[in-house]
Amino acid sequence: MSATTTSTTAAPAAVEASSLRLIGVDAKEEVPREVEEPYRYAHLLATYSKVKYPPLQPFEHIDAGSRALQHPNPRSFLNTANVVEMTPRFGSDVRGCNLAELTPAQKDQLALEVSRRGVIVFRDQQDFINRGPGFYTEWARHFGRLHVHPTSGHPEGHHEIHLVYKDANSRFKDDSITSTLWHSDCSFELQPSGLTTFFLLAQPKTGGDTLYSSQVLNFRSLSPIMQDFLRTLKAKHTAVGTLRSRQGGMTRRDPIETIHPVVRRHPVTGEEALYVNKQFTHSIVGVKREESELLLNFLYDHIAKCGDHQVRIKWEPMSMVLWDNRITAHSAVYDYSDMKVLRHGARISAQAERPIPALSSMKMED
Repeated sequence: MSATTTSTTAAPAAVEASSLRLIGVDAKEEVPREVEEPYRYAHLLATYSKVKYPPLQPFEHIDAGSRALQHPNPRSFLNTANVVEMTPRFGSDVRGCNLAELTPAQKDQLALEVSRRGVIVFRDQQDFINRGPGFYTEWARHFGRLHVHPTSGHPEGHHEIHLVYKDANSRFKDDSITSTLWHSDCSFELQPSGLTTFFLLAQPKTGGDTLYSSQVLNFRSLSPIMQDFLRTLKAKHTAVGTLRSRQGGMTRRDPIETIHPVVRRHPVTGEEALYVNKQFTHSIVGVKREESELLLNFLYDHIAKCGDHQVRIKWEPMSMVLWDNRITAHSAVYDYSDMKVLRHGARISAQAERPIPALSSMKMED
């Protein structure tokens, strides 16, 4: 969005300096209680534009990972890196790879590797993070049209950067026994996000981890009969009543509802993945309410309980996490809510194709 708007900036609340880790000159040192430093990433605090966004328009998406399939060694961008597989088939932890310096061909390899591993955390990315919001968006556009979130705050002039912000004055929901809410970002969109990049600018000393679950493995572990049944189903995903903003809710783009297949196929790897999530999936199409609730609750429970298909990202300063939003679910963990600390992050998401049904004969509404 390039429209000129009137914005307000959310200033960080007063925080106990001894309990806040500011990622800056020396990220390993805690800021002494008696020293007050200006917040290094104040230029990345949230503003809330008052412009009304138009509906998102369909477009043709060419997955960057598809271009790496013909490379003789599509993992060569990791040749000098130390790669630890977090589990045998899902999640990697990488050190020694500077994402900011990747060539276009290496970005294609990156996209393919993320689609194959589901989620990858890259450590020591201060070069990338300190280059600023203009660099973030230019870098991310290689992977597709950038998604503009309908409610969230963003840095001034950079609507494509979705900000996550909790400080000493933030309220945390306490009406549930857990803060875990498995979801796939903005699955209500006609063309939801694919490759997604997220990093923290400030974080608590401990807590605030992010959980990821492989929807490929979640689907694969079901019985063949259940898999065949799920391939025949569609589900409604909705933004109505599912998004919240401290600036008044869905104020910048009208909420929509979209029908997607319950099982989608990845356009590059060919893998089948569950595509339902508790935050945005409303109902199964064509069945009665009780039947829909029974089936969805079974799938939500399956996703939540399959610890053998999950990884837990423990944040270190200057880490970046990239995941394929089409084939994973994730959840924040608000176990630091009583610590009165700052957690400030930025997310940039590239929209992907309209979900491809795993069942080739399934027809989706236009």
